[in-house]
Amino acid sequence: MTALRRISYQWKDPQASGDYATGVSLHSHTNQSKETLDFLANLGTQYRLLRPLFNAADRRSRERHNIPMNYAAAYWTPPLTPRLAFDLESNQIQNKLGLMPLVSITDHDNINAPMLLRTVASARHIPVSVEWSAPYGSDQAFHLGIHNLPSEAGAAWMRIFEEYTAHPDEAMLTEILSALHDLPNVLIVFNHPMWDLYLIGEEKHAQRVQDFMATNHEFIHALELNGLRHWEENRKVKKMAQQWNKLLISGGDRHGIEPNADVNLSNASSFTEFVHEVRYEGRSHVLFMPQYAEPWKHRILESTLDAIRDYPEFPQGSRFWDERVFHPDHNGMIRPLRELWPNQTVPGYINFLIKAVRLMGSSPVAGGLRVAWSESRELQFALGEEAV
Repeated sequence: MTALRRISYQWKDPQASGDYATGVSLHSHTNQSKETLDFLANLGTQYRLLRPLFNAADRRSRERHNIPMNYAAAYWTPPLTPRLAFDLESNQIQNKLGLMPLVSITDHDNINAPMLLRTVASARHIPVSVEWSAPYGSDQAFHLGIHNLPSEAGAAWMRIFEEYTAHPDEAMLTEILSALHDLPNVLIVFNHPMWDLYLIGEEKHAQRVQDFMATNHEFIHALELNGLRHWEENRKVKKMAQQWNKLLISGGDRHGIEPNADVNLSNASSFTEFVHEVRYEGRSHVLFMPQYAEPWKHRILESTLDAIRDYPEFPQGSRFWDERVFHPDHNGMIRPLRELWPNQTVPGYINFLIKAVRLMGSSPVAGGLRVAWSESRELQFALGEEAV
């Protein structure tokens, strides 16, 4: 089957959604998603200029709180609850595109959000989906969007994923993907395949991707154009899709409060119908939303600011940034940072850093950075359609 794909940009073609009834939001995260801080340790190892900062943070943590920094065990959670995330994605599709929304939330390695949302009348149709971080090789994992698991078997599949993650074996990974592929209503998406997330080196990462696809390509239904990654990386994904004759599909990868920067246009009336469009009819129309046209570095800054902002109107536990960052205490128990600070007061040096980053998001500074980070040359040819 020849893959039939179309890519549109709403800022260039405002009528692109006119022939469709449905907008599909794929790959977004809620406060049920545990986002690792391990990358900070990697940065400290990789960049000598940053190493003194990380060493100083570890020293102060030991001296003042008797707790050594443990980036591997620490994590943060996005600010939006499942309901807030569902409403954010739905409202963008309804209000900006005038379409019926279908939303698939894929938190890291758990299905808590869709299972919670299925108790809410307006979200009862939401698919049971997950972003599975599947180890591949000794030093990285590939992120796979597993959408529309059978609801009655979701917990059992999560146990299978957890067992593989604890004891990875590439032959077993192929067996798992084959079994998922045999479920006719499940959609398997290779998320941000060209992102060297684990910093093993772009060349090594690209070779691992080729090795993975050589063995498992028949079980991968689509490759993701990621709404939070930059133009050049998505161009590489487009070339990869041509190499393997795979559909391209949207995936916003939203972690903050900006809705997904790309969605799929469809005429499906249910998520299962959408899966059939992709898997069996070979159709996918990706629409990039106006926020994707903003400079990438500016969008990454905004996403970072979303993670460290306070939201007094949110439910308890999601209001303050240090309620959403977790670290082992001196007994090894995972607790919010707010509970680890003396008198629940953010230490001065941490508070200074937070204020410095927030300053970058203030109107005059952010405006200057947006101009400095302009990517107008990249926008001229989008993902290469006009150049071709």
